[in-house]
Order: sequence, then C-alpha cells, then structure tokens
Amino acid sequence: MILVLRALGIGDLATAVPALRGLRRAFPDRVLALAAPAWLTPLVELIGGVDRLVPVAGLAPVGWRVPPPYRAVNLHGRGPESHRLLLASAPKRLWAFRCPAAGHLDGPQWMDTEHEVDRWCRLLQWYGVPSDPSDLALQPPTVEVPAGVTVLHPGGKSPERRWPAERFGVLARELVALGHRPVVTGTPAERPLAERVAAVGGLPPEAVLAGRTGLAELAALVARARLVVTGDTGVGHLATAFGTPSVVLFGPTSPAQWGPPSDRAWHRALWPGVTSAAATSSDEAHPVLAAIGVADVLAAAVEVEQTALRQPDARLAVPDASAAQ
Repeated sequence: MILVLRALGIGDLATAVPALRGLRRAFPDRVLALAAPAWLTPLVELIGGVDRLVPVAGLAPVGWRVPPPYRAVNLHGRGPESHRLLLASAPKRLWAFRCPAAGHLDGPQWMDTEHEVDRWCRLLQWYGVPSDPSDLALQPPTVEVPAGVTVLHPGGKSPERRWPAERFGVLARELVALGHRPVVTGTPAERPLAERVAAVGGLPPEAVLAGRTGLAELAALVARARLVVTGDTGVGHLATAFGTPSVVLFGPTSPAQWGPPSDRAWHRALWPGVTSAAATSSDEAHPVLAAIGVADVLAAAVEVEQTALRQPDARLAVPDASAAQ
C-alpha cells in the first residue's frame, strides 16, 4: 500500500492531484490510500485512481487501521508533526521533505516561495517518480445542478482574504446587465455574507446558495458554470480543475504560490502586488485585495470569457482513471 497524507482542504487537495496521479502511475499494482478529511470524499472520487480514503482530522493522532505501508508519502507539509504521524503507520520508507526534527534526513529541502503544485511534483521527482504539474483536471461531477450560471464566491478562510461584499454585489449587477445569471456560494456560516452580496446586487433569494450545497453540488456548479469569480479559495482551484473561466482575487498571498496556471488565459489571477500593510481590523480585506476595483474584475471577466470561446480545449479533459491503474 502507498499511504499519502494530505489532511487539508479543497484547494490543497486540488493542488496535489498531479502528485497523486504520478504515484498512481508509479505503483499501478499497489493500493493507493489517501489520508484526508472524510468530507472531501466527493472530491477524491473525481481524481480517479485513489483506491481508498483513510479519514483523518488534521494532524490529530490516528490509530491506523491500515497495514504497514510500502511507502508513506507526506504531501501535507514539512513539519515534524506530519512526518511523525506518517511514521506511526510503520512504513517501509517515508517520502517527505527533509526534517531533522522528525529524524528524517532524506528528501529535498523545502522552498517557501514555490508554487504549491510544483512543490509536491518536485518532492516525488526527488524519489524518482515523475509527475506532470499541468495534470490538474478532475472528472466531471454527475450531480444535477443548474448549468450556465456565474458563480460568485465571496467567502474565505479569513476576512483579509475576502474582497468586500459590497463590491461583489456591484459586480453582480454589472454581470446581470451583460446577461449573466449570478449565484452566490459559500458555507453555512458565510450565508449572511452571501445575502449581503445578493442584496447589493439585486439578486433574488434563490440565487443565494451559500449553505445549501454540499461539496458534490458545489463542484458540479463550478464545473458547469459560465464563469467563476472568487477570492483565493478552493473554489478557484475547482475552476482550474474543470477548465471553467475564472477570475481569482488575491490579497496577502501571491498567485505565484497558489494561483492558476499562467499559461491558461481563461483563468485570471488579479493581484496588485506586495505591500507591507495589513488589514486595520479583523473584519477587513487585506489592503492589496482592497485595491482591486469592480472595473478591474469586470474587465477580467469579459476577457477570460472571450478567451475561453477561442479555446475549444479550455474545458480540460481528465485522464482515464482506469488507464492509470
């Protein structure tokens, strides 16, 4: 068995897809088990080639109910906690970034500024397993959802990563004038935020989908959307995975580390640049993010749509999972 740890969120899993596929090709006859939160199951099923999901809650100690793996692969991080968690499964060998604190002296050095996709591909290359950083596509979801909507996702893990709701609302009005059908997505906790966007944008109550979709439905909405506009969140990575035209708004983190591939012009990362300033309160957007205007986002949205129309292969084709096994 190959046991892989990636106990994080949507975007984190999406950026590890090329590495997971590289492992699948390298070990076609072994069980590929992914240790990740159980709620990610609908997304894991869209990767193809993952035989088993081992539920974990972050880096909490696990009473492993798995046989000692042939390889344990740390696609989670560089720290001793994740290394020790995998070592507790008694693997024949651990593949991970160098971590003297965990007694792991093998593996490459961590690079702070590396793009998250490239990071895990480089780790595997160190151990002789090639992977393709462009291999990001997910299988199309089979869940039935409205097609052709424009997904606005104003939420984020922290307020400083959220573009102001009022600007999302104004953007919604502008997009409606261009013939779009915006819906506002998010978690149950983000429903008030989504309702503010809808109120400013003049959207009907049924356009507020925050808290009303599970992960499978959210993925299907993004896959079948006309356009996605989001902050630096997992929804942006889903748009990349399904080839859906997208505009992703970055603030405290550079898109050079988490942004969509720069060679796919139907995905646009907006990031005004570096600043040493921070948000002045806990509920404000980061100054870099706040510097992005509605006109900037609207212009980018029009451009990515036009580009996608000229690119018939924009909706990515996912490799046949059965062929990788």
